[in-house]
Amino acid sequence: MKKGILGKKLGMTQVFTKQGKMIPVTVVSVEPNVITQIKTTETDGYDAIQLGFSDKREKLASKAAIGHTNKAKTKPKRFLREIKGADAKQYQLGQTIDASIFEPGETVDVVGISKGKGFQGVIKRHNFSRGPMSHGSHFHRRPGSLGSMRPKRVFKGKKMPGHMGAEQVTIQNLEIVMVDLENNVILVSGNVPGPKKSMVLIQTAVKQSDKKTEAPELNFYEPITEQEVSQTEEVEQPEENSEATEEVEQPEENNEAAEETTEEETDKKVEQEEKNE
Repeated sequence: MKKGILGKKLGMTQVFTKQGKMIPVTVVSVEPNVITQIKTTETDGYDAIQLGFSDKREKLASKAAIGHTNKAKTKPKRFLREIKGADAKQYQLGQTIDASIFEPGETVDVVGISKGKGFQGVIKRHNFSRGPMSHGSHFHRRPGSLGSMRPKRVFKGKKMPGHMGAEQVTIQNLEIVMVDLENNVILVSGNVPGPKKSMVLIQTAVKQSDKKTEAPELNFYEPITEQEVSQTEEVEQPEENSEATEEVEQPEENNEAAEETTEEETDKKVEQEEKNE
């Protein structure tokens, strides 16, 4: 059966396997979701569960929204989404769902709202090619002809300039790399639509719902504690002292050799003076 959870996109990072392979991942914070409504075929005509995510103040919620969430004995939620096709018999009203419903290696679809890019031309919006930029050409970044003369209108679906982005986008067949129950975080391979701190929906894949691969063994490095730092400093101190003593002893030996040479030179000068006399 289908399952899903609402979360907040925190950003992207990368993890490494023990074999040295790098995997780019998207970090999604999945706080415990609350089931605010259960729909069945008997009452609503289809099976589904409604999830609530991110609490908000009652002052900002309507009386209808407060009454709706009071049935589940929870606070008003900022986001409400349905998971159609879920087995309604396995859930209860007011039940919380956390990251444990997914396991590493599962294939999921992630739904989010893409970044808004405002009003854009056909080159950026539809990947059109521009015209020549010199030799008196008046066709540079324009859309060109809008259709034939016969109907005397623009056909529906014509690729033209307009608002770009801020649309619901679904990225299919992504793999769950890791599930962190302590921090309520799920790592999903690849990129996910939407800016940082935007809401996303992670649900069972439509095309490859039964596909599950072996979870990669990730390589994590534990942080160095203060005790380990102090131990390493204690071990390194005698070595540094020995090097310092050697450096200090070397100039003394050089001074002794220099004194011997000066004494020999003075003795030779005295002998030569005596012979000359």
